[in-house]
Amino acid sequence: MNENPGSGLKTRQISLSVLESILKNNETLKDTLERNPNFLMLEHRDRAFVHLLVATSLRRRGQLNALVKTYLKTPLPKKLNTVQEILLLGAAQLIFLKSPAHAVVNIAVIMCRRFPGHQGLVNAVLRRIADDGDSRLQGIDIRLNTPKWLWNSWINAYGEEAARAIAAIHAQEPPLDITVSGEPKYWAQTLGAKVFDDKTIRLTKVNDIKELPGYANGSWWVQDFAASLPARLLLSLVGNSGKKPSVIDLCAAPGGKTAQLLAAGAQVTSVDKSNKRTLILKQNLKRLGYNIKPVIADARRFVPPESPDAILLDAPCSATGTIRRNPDIPYTKNQSIVERMAEIQLELATEAVSKLNSGGLLIYSVCSLQVEEGEKVIERLLKKNLGIKPIAVNQEGLFKDTLIHRDLGARTLPSDRSNLGGMDGFYMCALKRN
Repeated sequence: MNENPGSGLKTRQISLSVLESILKNNETLKDTLERNPNFLMLEHRDRAFVHLLVATSLRRRGQLNALVKTYLKTPLPKKLNTVQEILLLGAAQLIFLKSPAHAVVNIAVIMCRRFPGHQGLVNAVLRRIADDGDSRLQGIDIRLNTPKWLWNSWINAYGEEAARAIAAIHAQEPPLDITVSGEPKYWAQTLGAKVFDDKTIRLTKVNDIKELPGYANGSWWVQDFAASLPARLLLSLVGNSGKKPSVIDLCAAPGGKTAQLLAAGAQVTSVDKSNKRTLILKQNLKRLGYNIKPVIADARRFVPPESPDAILLDAPCSATGTIRRNPDIPYTKNQSIVERMAEIQLELATEAVSKLNSGGLLIYSVCSLQVEEGEKVIERLLKKNLGIKPIAVNQEGLFKDTLIHRDLGARTLPSDRSNLGGMDGFYMCALKRN
């Protein structure tokens, strides 16, 4: 991806500012960009370049650090962290974005003007990376891009081979999945996409989503294939009684799962506690032609007027299953956050069960790879003796060769269908009240 001619220094300076803000303040990439006035003033093409550069620097951070280190006699001290980040951004451009070497080096040197005596170092290191960085990178383990707290947890949960496959897919720029309300072949052809399955098409390159055909009239919405599975699982289990099933979608924003349920004919009550996220949900549903009124409430306190046939609880989580699309997560989350989220998830699931009548269905899901937020939450929930039992996921039909079946529930891993670009990591479990 190329930026506008003449905007090189500005985009690199903004990229540096965004990257440092993420690492110092534990801010997400999305939030940091939305709060950066200089970024928002850029043309669309330059904004896309900044996002790609920062995301690439985060995805490959471990390897980039190791690569730069091979060109330094001694590591740079902490007071020169900014110089280190300039080197990493430069290396990312040279190795992964294939930007012109002369431009990368010259701009990096200019950015180091406030660090007297280090311009020569930056110039020399980046020129050497331009010469032989690709070959040196081949000897640097891709697992270095995954912090130890995550790597060890994935080794324990899935084994080293799977952990390496996850690390490999996380290093790639992800495709974009779209859920269509119908005619996947038509929309794939119209949007230049590929049919992923009967409801999902996949694009590899997108400039501006809102400019694509079908967006304005609500013919489709953005939703990773794996994120569509919890609602599909629910719909496959509610049966064909002839009546519209009543479903509560807890923690519903931004609305993809609500849209799936509505499109299938369910009567849906969407609940989310965030005013901001609920507004986004309403806007999304309105674009899709659904005029329902979401409920703004904490899912733990929400009391429905009557018990539903089913509840979909896509619980808030560490989101480690979405790292390929959110490469800041390894650096803004940690194990203590995972453990804190697990307590909230257990509370949410417990309250959800209390809202079900006999025979009612609960689908619990999280976009997390951490077992503490998935299987272990369900294990703890079952020990409460709330009169629920897990339902085995049908291994035929929709979920054949899609889900990894666990002792409790099922999973997708980011490396699943890696030859097609992978998918988000999700855990889901179906539970029925006796």
